[in-house]
Amino acid sequence: MTVAEQRLEELREIVAEVLELEPEEVTDTGDFMEEYDADSLRAIEILARLDKKYQVEIPQSELPELRNLKAVYDAVARHAGWQD
Repeated sequence: MTVAEQRLEELREIVAEVLELEPEEVTDTGDFMEEYDADSLRAIEILARLDKKYQVEIPQSELPELRNLKAVYDAVARHAGWQD
């Protein structure tokens, strides 16, 4: 498993925990709002956990873009300076 795949799985577990789902239920492109019934409070909680775990500051203005796991990964990678 590559570093990128490990990070993606870590993110999947965080998102699944916040959304009260099993990690395997969270797909890379599944829309948090439409497919998993997430609300804005859950989105903010995901953001807070990412900020804490990865020591990144993702602005709340980016929240509307973080609608699926792939978008979350891209945002964390950008703000944390991950070079896959």
